Amino acid sequence: MPNKLENPVDWWPWCDEVFAKAKKENKAIFISIGYSSCHWCHVMQETVFENKECADILNENYVCIKVDREERPDIDKHYQEVHQLLNKRAGGWPTSVFCTPENKPIFAGAYIPPESSTSSIEGMGFKELSELIASKVADGDEELFKNANEAQDFLAKVEHPKEATVLKEDFTKNFMLQVKNNFDTKNGGFSPAPKFPQASTLNTLMAVDKLYDDKAAKAMLIQTLDAMKKGGIYDLADGGFYRYASDDNWQVPHLEKMLYDNALLCETYTNAYLTYKEESYLAIAKGCADFCYKFMSEDDLFYSSLDAGTNYDKKIQTSWSAMMIKALFTLGQVDDQYTKRAIASLDALMKTLYKEGKLYHTMLIDKEPKVEGFLEDYAYLSLAFISAYKHTQDEMHLINAQRLINKSLEKFYRNGLWNFNEGEFLTKAEVHDNTYISPVSIMIDAMLSLASLLEDKKYTHFAYKTLEYNSYELGRKPVLYPHMLTQTLRYLKVHRD
Repeated sequence: MPNKLENPVDWWPWCDEVFAKAKKENKAIFISIGYSSCHWCHVMQETVFENKECADILNENYVCIKVDREERPDIDKHYQEVHQLLNKRAGGWPTSVFCTPENKPIFAGAYIPPESSTSSIEGMGFKELSELIASKVADGDEELFKNANEAQDFLAKVEHPKEATVLKEDFTKNFMLQVKNNFDTKNGGFSPAPKFPQASTLNTLMAVDKLYDDKAAKAMLIQTLDAMKKGGIYDLADGGFYRYASDDNWQVPHLEKMLYDNALLCETYTNAYLTYKEESYLAIAKGCADFCYKFMSEDDLFYSSLDAGTNYDKKIQTSWSAMMIKALFTLGQVDDQYTKRAIASLDALMKTLYKEGKLYHTMLIDKEPKVEGFLEDYAYLSLAFISAYKHTQDEMHLINAQRLINKSLEKFYRNGLWNFNEGEFLTKAEVHDNTYISPVSIMIDAMLSLASLLEDKKYTHFAYKTLEYNSYELGRKPVLYPHMLTQTLRYLKVHRD
């Protein structure tokens, strides 16, 4: 989202002062969460926030906060959980949250049109909804505040798994059954439209085929890789993948390219080439890397996103940049120019986002970073350093990886549970592979790698404790945890005593 918070809405950044203001003036809080290349965020900006009537309602009755989810994923994660709790379904962006003056959640939605409509699912438009909530807050509506208190109390509880189960290779059978159930036999992929690439699922199918010579795993993998590379979701002109396809057969792209998609798919197609020797897969991998280098980089730093329809902030994000760096090292096994790019990018990232012993999450080009790193930054950067060591044998990369993993254990780990962040919204780290691979699974990957390279079993111990903590759900629904399943198989076959 823009750094300068525009009128006509009187936007505030996230800060202590804004919450003190809401309490003092007894005003409800409205929070809008989005990011620079988000299409519907821009639509809401144009149709709602630039609408004078909507803006007047907000300015008179609310304290309004705008949050960039790429800059503050901890805040975004918290309010995605709020949306899930209040609506019993996942949210999206923009995220629109109404809260009491004490910042307890009242209502959460995504894009809300300005006018009410009987044809929409929710029905109530932004003007009507914001006026209704404002009046109830001003009147001290007992039911509204009671519900907000209950929601806040529920969010504050930390739920732990009910039990652990023995880690077994048989988890793979359940994974294959669930993937087959989701698989689109006509078009490839694992859902109807909108269709996302799901690189993590593809990677695990490749691992299953390698380990067990599984023809079904290979067939689903190859069909999906072949379908995605034909054009549509893959840009045949400039290279690189769009975020998702709006149709079932991958032909109508959502015109937004994310660094993480291109990083993960670059690595997936490279590994598919190395495994199956299909030259077109290498061409796609190089297309992803070259696109990001040409259109999404500056001074060896990678931008987080690109939207064809709007101008975008030149934002650098540690975790996503580390994904791309690791992919370049993998591609460097085939073409050394990508190894050179990876080393240059890793050096540039550390110079700009690692300051005085602190790792930072994000920054705008030519600006100083302010938000300190989250688990995903430590996890993905650790794995990038391990990949750098494997491909260069420079021991400083290994030392840096160990330093980051040790710091992660100190900051985020508690008896098998990993937190995403420190501070006011202490939230559990995502364990599902969702938009991209879970930072918890990436951390397991990094610790098992470090354990092998250093012959240090304490990292194996922490990896095992993390797997054990998540074992019950992993065994039941492995389709939600593809990379964690891969690391479980790795632990069982290589690291278990």
